[in-house]
Amino acid sequence: MAITMKNYGLTWTDPDGAARATVCSYDKASAEDRRAKLEAGGCTNVRVEETKPGQLLQPQG
Repeated sequence: MAITMKNYGLTWTDPDGAARATVCSYDKASAEDRRAKLEAGGCTNVRVEETKPGQLLQPQG
């Protein structure tokens, strides 16, 4: 049985309005945990997106 690794990144808007994106990859559980922490900190438009190995997301703003 092959194990498939999936990577996830996040994009969000800081409370001051600055668009941000992660510079690392997470597994699904860690990405969801990071999303919850960002939202608790007042960030908006928090999105978890699947990425390919080596792919970095760009801030959406």
